[in-house]
Formats: sequence, C-alpha cells, structure tokens
Amino acid sequence: MTTPTTSLAAALAQSDLLHGRAELDTVIAAMGQRIDAALDGERAVFLTVMNGALIFAGQLALAIPTDMEFDYVHATRYRGATAGRELHWLREPMVSLQDRVVLLVDDILDEGHTLKAVREDCYRRGAKKVLIVSLCTKRHERLVDGIVSDFNGIELPDRYVFGFGMDYHEQGRNLPGIYALRETNTL
Repeated sequence: MTTPTTSLAAALAQSDLLHGRAELDTVIAAMGQRIDAALDGERAVFLTVMNGALIFAGQLALAIPTDMEFDYVHATRYRGATAGRELHWLREPMVSLQDRVVLLVDDILDEGHTLKAVREDCYRRGAKKVLIVSLCTKRHERLVDGIVSDFNGIELPDRYVFGFGMDYHEQGRNLPGIYALRETNTL
C-alpha cells in the first residue's frame, strides 16, 4: 500500500508532462523504420528488459516489419526505489543468442549500469552484435563508460521521470505519457 508521500496522485500534482501519447507514438513509429532499415532483413532477437520496457517494446515491435524472435530479461537496480543499487537478475534470456543480432530494448538509458551488464551478458552468450534501443536517454554526465543507445527516441532532462513504462514507487507505469517531478518537490 502506498503512503501519502509516495502516492501517484501526489506525484502527478508535482510533475510536468514532458511527452504525451501522440508524440510518443510518432517517435516509436520512426524508430521502428530506422531499426527495420538497419536490420536489412536479418532476423534479430528482440530482447525486452522488463518491467519498464514492456509498454514501449510492444509498440516498437509492431513498428518493425522484419520478422524477429522475441524473448525478455528481467534485471533491475531499482526494485521500487528512486535510486539504483546493485544489479539483481530475475530472468535470463531463454533463446539462443549465438551468432545473432540482438535488439536490447529498454525504456530509458539513465546511467547505463543495467543495460551495460545485460549487453555484456548477451555477448557472453555468443551474440554477434547487440544494438541498444531506448525510448529515452537522460541528459547528464553520469553515463557509464562504453554505453550508448544505438537507437534512441527522445532525450529527457536530468529529473525523476515516470509513466509509459517507467514507475514512481511501482506506480504509474501505464500512464500514457512521460512525466517528470519538479525539481522543488519533496516526495
């Protein structure tokens, strides 16, 4: 159960809508076209990072005409908090990645610890190429060395964001837009 200081309603009252549904739909459709062109007919493994990427990945998959094989991983550093900790694996990929192109799909590239660890795991499993696909990337200087999105939809300010797959204390993932807490908030 949520407390008043972590309620979604309180967070929304102290947040700004950064990107609405219509804009996100347009961005995702354009990403699908770019990814499809890059695949050039090759059947990739579409590997979704759960839970955050679920909403984005579903829409993106429909925007890529090339046939793909689907799987997911569940790895997190947040576990319901607003700050990341050590990586915790809940599920590893089940399909073979050997000699395959992998589209590693996540909702956000923030600092990159989770995506870097998952990408390294894909290479350990024999992937020939891992392309990082993120709906959003945060603008800041804390990005882990050696990680970048090969396909990114939008850039976000360095604020706490939620909605469209991203959560606020495990709430609001199904909001149809991306919201950011105002910097003066006390939530």
